[in-house]
Amino acid sequence: MGTTGQGQAGQDVDEVDVPPVRRRSAVRVLLAALRLTVVSAVTGGALAALVVAVIIKDVPVFLTGGGVLVVLILIGVVAGRRSPAGEEPPAGRIALARIEDLRATSGESADVPVTFRLTVAPDDRPAYRVKIEQHINLVDIPAYRPRGIAVVEYHPDEPWKVLIVTRPTAEWSRRAAEAEIDSAPESTLVVSPDMSEGSWCMLTLFAFLAGAALVVLLFRGELFTSGDGDGAAAKPPSSSSSSTSRTFSTSTTVSGPSTSLLTFGVMRVTAMELEARVDTAYVTAITIEDHRMAVRGDSTRPVSETVHLQSLPYELFPGLVREARTTLGVRDPRSWRIDVTPGSGAGAGPRVRVTVTGKEGTAHLDADATGRVTDRRAVGEGG
Repeated sequence: MGTTGQGQAGQDVDEVDVPPVRRRSAVRVLLAALRLTVVSAVTGGALAALVVAVIIKDVPVFLTGGGVLVVLILIGVVAGRRSPAGEEPPAGRIALARIEDLRATSGESADVPVTFRLTVAPDDRPAYRVKIEQHINLVDIPAYRPRGIAVVEYHPDEPWKVLIVTRPTAEWSRRAAEAEIDSAPESTLVVSPDMSEGSWCMLTLFAFLAGAALVVLLFRGELFTSGDGDGAAAKPPSSSSSSTSRTFSTSTTVSGPSTSLLTFGVMRVTAMELEARVDTAYVTAITIEDHRMAVRGDSTRPVSETVHLQSLPYELFPGLVREARTTLGVRDPRSWRIDVTPGSGAGAGPRVRVTVTGKEGTAHLDADATGRVTDRRAVGEGG
């Protein structure tokens, strides 16, 4: 004996399509993802602005970051107070469903999680498949078996939301006992378009970090020089970079999380900052360490006895440091330093010496202005 509406569950199954409401739900998910991305990025940027402002001592940046955070908090409070009472949730409808398969997992309570694969057969639309998980009392599990008929509640607007009615009315219990429902094909399986909780968390994290990184990049110049801005201002006039000085020296410290002068491009940018500070590109000595670069000069020296700051192959220096740390017998290098001085002799280019120090001792290698290694002194060789 068939049921009204359910007897046609096996017919016209190829016509089952995603209803327009599911497409609307996908659009809602996309808009929610965009909203979460924007809010997370702005929050990360605002917090980063507060930290950057403290480091570089910039009051306007601090006020901007704090103002953005206050606005976000106010928006959250206002949104939380909006009463959703005017929006009634969509009412569920009762239907019959064929149990295609079920699998129970162990639980620590009387209710155990059971995974069901169902063919839901509403009265007013073609049958479709769905996979759900629901907690069922141990006493009631024998009532559910493959190819059996169950009473379910589904949402027409969100057909993937299906709930087995464990205590149906007498009328629906009678209909379930008399119904015969054909299996819907696997092609009719409907799934929720919502993102998983893990995806939401990853999206929030990435957007937050991206917003913070953008703010840090915008203020990278001030952050790199903030460590010695006060020190430079406190230097006596005799060591300043005035054009009337016979000698000059200055240095800068690269600060910030996980920042090193070995990072690609940082050395050249720092050299440009020092050049602007001393107001000349010709110096007599350059010292580069992991987080510090220093230059010295003498305005009375001829150009042939100086080093031009921008002519050095800074992009090759990290490779020289890596080679010195791994090929000169220092198994656990604790520090490194690059010293650049003018070459001796007419037409000789700058001399680059990379020194590494560890518990085994000190070693160094020399290179020319093109980054080519010209000499090595491993640990214990002297020189």
